[in-house]
Amino acid sequence: MTMADNTGMTSADRIAELRGAPLLDALERLDPLSPEAHALNVNELALDPGDLRKDDFRRLLNALVRLAAQAPAFDLSKVEPARFASLVASASRAQLESVVADRALRERLLDEIFARMGAHIRPDRARNLQAVVHWRLSGGAGEGGFDRYETAISHGSCTVSREMNSSPRVTITIAPADFFRLITHQATPAVLFVTGRIKVKGDLAFAAGLIGFFDLPHPV
Repeated sequence: MTMADNTGMTSADRIAELRGAPLLDALERLDPLSPEAHALNVNELALDPGDLRKDDFRRLLNALVRLAAQAPAFDLSKVEPARFASLVASASRAQLESVVADRALRERLLDEIFARMGAHIRPDRARNLQAVVHWRLSGGAGEGGFDRYETAISHGSCTVSREMNSSPRVTITIAPADFFRLITHQATPAVLFVTGRIKVKGDLAFAAGLIGFFDLPHPV
Protein backbone atom coordinates (compact mmCIF):
# COMPACT_ATOMS: atom_id res chain seq x y z
CA MET A 1 0.00 0.00 0.00
CA THR A 2 1.07 3.61 -0.42
CA MET A 3 2.96 4.86 2.63
CA ALA A 4 2.11 8.17 4.32
CA ASP A 5 4.60 10.38 6.15
CA ASN A 6 4.01 12.11 9.47
CA THR A 7 2.16 14.94 7.72
CA GLY A 8 -0.37 12.47 6.39
CA MET A 9 0.84 12.89 2.81
CA THR A 10 1.35 9.81 0.66
CA SER A 11 3.99 9.43 -2.04
CA ALA A 12 1.27 10.05 -4.61
CA ASP A 13 0.27 13.25 -2.80
CA ARG A 14 3.84 14.51 -2.93
CA ILE A 15 4.11 13.80 -6.67
CA ALA A 16 0.79 15.59 -7.27
CA GLU A 17 2.25 18.73 -5.65
CA LEU A 18 5.25 18.85 -7.98
CA ARG A 19 5.52 20.82 -11.20
CA GLY A 20 8.07 21.49 -13.89
CA ALA A 21 11.34 19.55 -13.91
CA PRO A 22 10.77 17.88 -10.49
CA LEU A 23 7.42 16.49 -11.70
CA LEU A 24 9.03 15.29 -14.93
CA ASP A 25 11.81 13.54 -12.99
CA ALA A 26 9.28 11.89 -10.67
CA LEU A 27 7.15 10.62 -13.56
CA GLU A 28 10.18 9.25 -15.40
CA ARG A 29 11.21 7.33 -12.26
CA LEU A 30 7.72 6.16 -11.37
CA ASP A 31 7.04 2.43 -11.57
CA PRO A 32 3.76 2.02 -13.51
CA LEU A 33 2.89 -1.00 -11.35
CA SER A 34 3.44 0.82 -8.06
CA PRO A 35 0.62 1.87 -5.71
CA GLU A 36 1.68 5.48 -6.26
CA ALA A 37 1.09 5.23 -10.00
CA HIS A 38 -2.38 3.81 -9.52
CA ALA A 39 -3.28 6.41 -6.89
CA LEU A 40 -2.51 9.35 -9.20
CA ASN A 41 -4.98 11.16 -11.43
CA VAL A 42 -3.46 12.61 -14.59
CA ASN A 43 -5.95 15.50 -14.45
CA GLU A 44 -4.62 16.57 -11.06
CA LEU A 45 -1.00 16.81 -12.17
CA ALA A 46 0.50 20.22 -13.01
CA LEU A 47 1.22 19.39 -16.65
CA ASP A 48 2.31 22.83 -17.83
CA PRO A 49 4.77 23.04 -20.76
CA GLY A 50 5.54 26.60 -19.64
CA ASP A 51 7.45 25.11 -16.70
CA LEU A 52 9.60 22.98 -18.98
CA ARG A 53 12.47 23.35 -21.41
CA LYS A 54 12.09 22.54 -25.10
CA ASP A 55 12.93 18.82 -25.00
CA ASP A 56 11.34 18.35 -21.56
CA PHE A 57 7.82 18.57 -23.01
CA ARG A 58 8.62 15.65 -25.28
CA ARG A 59 10.03 13.76 -22.29
CA LEU A 60 6.88 14.51 -20.30
CA LEU A 61 4.57 13.11 -22.98
CA ASN A 62 6.81 10.06 -23.39
CA ALA A 63 6.69 9.50 -19.63
CA LEU A 64 2.89 9.55 -19.72
CA VAL A 65 2.81 7.13 -22.67
CA ARG A 66 5.20 4.75 -20.86
CA LEU A 67 3.13 4.82 -17.67
CA ALA A 68 -0.14 4.41 -19.58
CA ALA A 69 1.01 1.05 -20.96
CA GLN A 70 0.42 -0.47 -17.50
CA ALA A 71 -1.41 2.30 -15.64
CA PRO A 72 -4.28 3.32 -17.98
CA ALA A 73 -5.15 6.36 -15.86
CA PHE A 74 -2.13 8.12 -17.42
CA ASP A 75 -3.35 7.67 -20.99
CA LEU A 76 -3.77 10.89 -22.96
CA SER A 77 -7.38 9.88 -23.66
CA LYS A 78 -8.07 10.34 -19.94
CA VAL A 79 -7.03 14.00 -19.97
CA GLU A 80 -10.11 16.22 -19.76
CA PRO A 81 -10.82 18.19 -22.98
CA ALA A 82 -10.05 21.67 -21.65
CA ARG A 83 -6.89 20.44 -19.90
CA PHE A 84 -5.80 18.63 -23.06
CA ALA A 85 -6.34 21.83 -25.07
CA SER A 86 -4.29 23.76 -22.50
CA LEU A 87 -1.52 21.17 -22.60
CA VAL A 88 -1.15 21.62 -26.36
CA ALA A 89 -1.87 25.37 -26.52
CA SER A 90 0.63 26.35 -23.84
CA ALA A 91 3.50 24.49 -25.52
CA SER A 92 5.91 26.66 -27.47
CA ARG A 93 6.49 26.03 -31.15
CA ALA A 94 9.95 24.71 -30.29
CA GLN A 95 8.41 22.26 -27.81
CA LEU A 96 5.85 21.11 -30.37
CA GLU A 97 8.53 20.68 -33.01
CA SER A 98 10.48 18.52 -30.55
CA VAL A 99 7.40 16.33 -30.10
CA VAL A 100 6.82 16.16 -33.86
CA ALA A 101 10.41 14.99 -34.38
CA ASP A 102 9.66 11.90 -32.25
CA ARG A 103 7.88 9.63 -34.74
CA ALA A 104 5.96 7.48 -32.26
CA LEU A 105 4.99 10.42 -30.08
CA ARG A 106 3.90 12.51 -33.06
CA GLU A 107 1.53 9.76 -34.18
CA ARG A 108 0.23 9.21 -30.65
CA LEU A 109 -0.61 12.90 -30.24
CA LEU A 110 -2.19 13.22 -33.68
CA ASP A 111 -4.19 10.02 -33.15
CA GLU A 112 -5.50 11.39 -29.85
CA ILE A 113 -6.56 14.71 -31.38
CA PHE A 114 -8.38 13.07 -34.28
CA ALA A 115 -9.97 10.48 -31.98
CA ARG A 116 -11.57 13.33 -30.03
CA MET A 117 -13.19 14.90 -33.10
CA GLY A 118 -16.27 12.71 -32.87
CA ALA A 119 -16.94 13.98 -29.36
CA HIS A 120 -16.58 17.61 -30.43
CA ILE A 121 -18.82 17.65 -33.51
CA ARG A 122 -21.84 19.95 -33.16
CA PRO A 123 -24.90 17.91 -34.23
CA ASP A 124 -27.06 21.05 -34.34
CA ARG A 125 -24.82 22.55 -37.03
CA ALA A 126 -23.81 19.38 -38.86
CA ARG A 127 -27.10 17.45 -38.92
CA ASN A 128 -27.63 18.12 -42.64
CA LEU A 129 -23.97 17.94 -43.63
CA GLN A 130 -22.43 15.16 -45.67
CA ALA A 131 -18.75 15.80 -46.24
CA VAL A 132 -15.41 14.02 -46.25
CA VAL A 133 -12.20 15.84 -45.36
CA HIS A 134 -8.74 14.51 -46.07
CA TRP A 135 -5.97 15.83 -43.82
CA ARG A 136 -2.32 15.70 -44.85
CA LEU A 137 0.11 16.42 -41.99
CA SER A 138 3.54 17.25 -43.42
CA GLY A 139 6.73 15.54 -42.29
CA GLY A 140 5.01 12.18 -41.86
CA ALA A 141 5.97 8.63 -42.73
CA GLY A 142 3.15 7.97 -45.20
CA GLU A 143 2.84 8.40 -48.94
CA GLY A 144 4.46 11.61 -50.15
CA GLY A 145 5.84 12.36 -46.66
CA PHE A 146 2.45 12.93 -45.00
CA ASP A 147 0.51 11.45 -42.12
CA ARG A 148 -3.02 11.16 -43.48
CA TYR A 149 -6.40 11.18 -41.75
CA GLU A 150 -9.91 11.08 -43.14
CA THR A 151 -12.78 12.70 -41.27
CA ALA A 152 -16.27 11.85 -42.50
CA ILE A 153 -19.10 14.06 -41.27
CA SER A 154 -22.57 12.61 -41.74
CA HIS A 155 -25.90 13.50 -40.11
CA GLY A 156 -24.33 15.20 -37.12
CA SER A 157 -21.61 12.65 -36.40
CA CYS A 158 -17.93 12.49 -37.29
CA THR A 159 -15.84 9.37 -37.84
CA VAL A 160 -12.09 9.22 -38.35
CA SER A 161 -9.94 6.79 -40.30
CA ARG A 162 -6.30 6.49 -41.28
CA GLU A 163 -7.50 5.01 -44.58
CA MET A 164 -8.66 7.29 -47.37
CA ASN A 165 -11.95 5.55 -48.13
CA SER A 166 -13.97 8.24 -49.92
CA SER A 167 -13.51 11.14 -52.30
CA PRO A 168 -13.00 14.31 -50.27
CA ARG A 169 -14.91 17.54 -50.48
CA VAL A 170 -11.68 19.17 -49.41
CA THR A 171 -8.07 18.16 -48.79
CA ILE A 172 -6.16 20.17 -46.20
CA THR A 173 -2.36 20.16 -46.00
CA ILE A 174 -0.78 21.58 -42.86
CA ALA A 175 2.27 21.15 -40.63
CA PRO A 176 1.52 19.43 -37.31
CA ALA A 177 2.58 22.42 -35.19
CA ASP A 178 0.19 24.68 -37.12
CA PHE A 179 -2.56 22.05 -36.84
CA PHE A 180 -2.08 22.04 -33.06
CA ARG A 181 -2.41 25.84 -33.02
CA LEU A 182 -5.52 25.66 -35.19
CA ILE A 183 -7.46 23.19 -33.05
CA THR A 184 -6.58 25.00 -29.80
CA HIS A 185 -7.78 28.42 -31.04
CA GLN A 186 -4.24 29.83 -31.28
CA ALA A 187 -4.63 30.49 -35.02
CA THR A 188 -7.50 30.85 -37.47
CA PRO A 189 -7.85 29.10 -40.84
CA ALA A 190 -7.89 32.50 -42.56
CA VAL A 191 -4.57 33.61 -41.07
CA LEU A 192 -2.92 30.27 -41.78
CA PHE A 193 -4.23 30.36 -45.36
CA VAL A 194 -3.06 33.89 -46.22
CA THR A 195 0.37 33.20 -44.70
CA GLY A 196 0.73 29.99 -46.73
CA ARG A 197 0.83 27.73 -43.68
CA ILE A 198 -2.25 25.80 -44.74
CA LYS A 199 -3.08 24.61 -48.24
CA VAL A 200 -6.59 23.74 -49.34
CA LYS A 201 -7.69 21.76 -52.38
CA GLY A 202 -11.39 21.64 -53.13
CA ASP A 203 -14.24 23.63 -51.60
CA LEU A 204 -12.51 26.68 -50.12
CA ALA A 205 -15.69 28.15 -48.59
CA PHE A 206 -16.46 24.88 -46.81
CA ALA A 207 -12.88 24.61 -45.54
CA ALA A 208 -13.03 28.16 -44.16
CA GLY A 209 -16.05 27.29 -42.04
CA LEU A 210 -15.08 23.73 -41.13
CA ILE A 211 -13.99 24.54 -37.57
CA GLY A 212 -17.45 25.98 -36.93
CA PHE A 213 -18.97 22.50 -37.12
CA PHE A 214 -16.99 21.53 -34.02
CA ASP A 215 -17.16 22.71 -30.43
CA LEU A 216 -13.42 22.63 -29.81
CA PRO A 217 -12.53 23.14 -26.13
CA HIS A 218 -10.79 26.35 -25.17
CA PRO A 219 -7.64 26.13 -23.04
CA VAL A 220 -8.25 26.83 -19.36
